Amino acid sequence: MCLRKNVRCVKKKLMDELGRATGEEFAAARKMPVVVVLDNVRSMNNVGSFFRTCDAFAVEELVLCGITGTPPAAEIHKTALGAESTVAWRYAAAAREAVEELAAQGFVTLAVEQAEGAVMLNDFAPDSSMQGYALVFGNEVNGVGQEVVDACAGALEIPQVGTKHSLNVAVAGGIVLWSFFKQTLCR
Repeated sequence: MCLRKNVRCVKKKLMDELGRATGEEFAAARKMPVVVVLDNVRSMNNVGSFFRTCDAFAVEELVLCGITGTPPAAEIHKTALGAESTVAWRYAAAAREAVEELAAQGFVTLAVEQAEGAVMLNDFAPDSSMQGYALVFGNEVNGVGQEVVDACAGALEIPQVGTKHSLNVAVAGGIVLWSFFKQTLCR
């Protein structure tokens, strides 16, 4: 629907007009220097959503930890829509060990969590001189485990002003990854 008279309405693009990369082209393409770590995410629909978001923003790797489901799984595929085949991923038994390993590799490890001393996402700018960031997202009920938060270099918090205390983990992932993407690859 047009909002003003005599203004051409916006036409939605067709799939073949989007110019999307093939799986092979995506695998070879430059990635955003971000690794996403999922700490005990219960819902396979949320896991699938993370795969799709990681594909959309060219995340370097997705690390699935603890009880987090892994492909192949119909519920993951239902929301990932094939992104589980394009995004590099691995399983780690414990998120704390995955975070410690990533820190040893030079990644700045940040829990996405409401925590004392957390930096608000709108006040954060990724430092391009760093090797990269490992962003940890947590369980739908309990968030990122305290032992995992303790292993991180810091925390990021999404500002909220409503009556609820949290966002769906996949929604939070989309918000944070878009923020990183627009400040790194989208320049």
